[in-house]
Amino acid sequence: MSLQALHIEQITPELTWRLRRDVLYPNQKIFEMELDKDRVGIHFGAFKNDKLVGIVSLFQKGTDFQFRKLAIDPSTQKMGIGNALLQYITTYAKENGGNRIWCNARTSAIGFYLKYGFIQTGSLFSKNGNDYEIMEKVLTIIK
Repeated sequence: MSLQALHIEQITPELTWRLRRDVLYPNQKIFEMELDKDRVGIHFGAFKNDKLVGIVSLFQKGTDFQFRKLAIDPSTQKMGIGNALLQYITTYAKENGGNRIWCNARTSAIGFYLKYGFIQTGSLFSKNGNDYEIMEKVLTIIK
């Protein structure tokens, strides 16, 4: 796939729910995908040929930006879409005063985030049968 055919735009939270479910929680119902904070988040979708193939949700608290529920359609994984979304939200966070971007990474995805400059914090936890580690990337040097 050519990333030139990919475009990223802000979307409504509802548009994230199907991919969230299909990729991250296949045994749950779509209506269960709504996050408590979805209404205050900023949601982005990656589109290829007008088809939604990747999603991520971003939440700001001061100068910290947390992203959640990064999911790529299985038929388009390993094509750079996750990387494109990460770059997009990192730039967005920087442009909006962010000093740090972070996530609760599934332990199976730690290698992916390490490739893109995120560091492991050593903060581990389990939730709903999945193991996570908080990973972060410093965006600015505080003087």
